[in-house]
Amino acid sequence: MMPQLLTVRVKRPNGRPIRIWVPVLPVVLVLSPVVVLAVLGAAVACLVFRVSAVRALGTGWRIVSALPGTRFDIEQDRTAVLVTIR
Repeated sequence: MMPQLLTVRVKRPNGRPIRIWVPVLPVVLVLSPVVVLAVLGAAVACLVFRVSAVRALGTGWRIVSALPGTRFDIEQDRTAVLVTIR
């Protein structure tokens, strides 16, 4: 299952957090020309390095499918960033 929502929360030094919700599907649709170029580049890289393109595509899909439920917490000094993928 593809991730549906990306939530970003930035805790600033002044104490007021910023929360941003990003729906994944519209972003992927807008960036689809770039995604197509990336897939073509990956296919060429698979041919150059003699890797099965089908297995590489399957592995990439498994990684994307495993993303829901992932959290990234980054904290430096008085600023913190929390990214949640649902």
